[in-house]
Amino acid sequence: MRRSVAEMIVRDPEKYAHHDRVFLNNPVVMQGMGLAPLVVLATTGKNALMLAVSVVLLLTPSRMLACLLSRAFPLRDEQPAKEELEKKLLPRGLIYSGSAAVVYLAVYPILNALFGVDLLALGIYLPMLVVEPLLIYRFGRVQETVQKAVSKGLRITLGYVLLLLLLGCVREWMALGTVFGLPLLSRPVLPMAGMPAGGFIVLGILCAIWRALAQYRKNYLKTKARNTVAVHHQKEANREHE
Repeated sequence: MRRSVAEMIVRDPEKYAHHDRVFLNNPVVMQGMGLAPLVVLATTGKNALMLAVSVVLLLTPSRMLACLLSRAFPLRDEQPAKEELEKKLLPRGLIYSGSAAVVYLAVYPILNALFGVDLLALGIYLPMLVVEPLLIYRFGRVQETVQKAVSKGLRITLGYVLLLLLLGCVREWMALGTVFGLPLLSRPVLPMAGMPAGGFIVLGILCAIWRALAQYRKNYLKTKARNTVAVHHQKEANREHE
């Protein structure tokens, strides 16, 4: 572990974990974002893959476009005045959802070329990604830079896609005994896993396991960071004595 990273963890471990949108602060596991597509659509590995590709193509580009356009109505304070919010929240909301809609119109032909009629399995939930909190939740937040929009968008995308594919494969395995159509079991473990109610149950179990592992990882990083900082301080003290 690099000294700079170790010192950052020792100084503010929660802030360090907050920036890790893949595992330690996954948007679904820790904040409950994007639940509807996960529970309703991610019933098989193939459905999860189609939805994952959709999110990859939509999330970061729409976030970048919205970041650029929303500069016409910037929010510069963490806690802006009520008057400023009343003036800027509506146009910013329209910009963010409108940007996602524009990107969706450009992305749909690509998805159609990749998946064809199989894309119809996603139903209304595919265009509903345009108003998914994962894409538009920034509209009420402080104005971010394009670099930060890209960096954060990619990390959130990766975290969401990982959980999405994991959930889709687990639900298919439990409900059908297959993964991406390949038979792994002679009989289903839990046929209910293919239904939305079963999706909530499986997702809840996965989130509980994920949270436990994330907490274990946080504790491990804190301990390792303290040891790294202590070793560097000891080396510096030894050099001074020499």
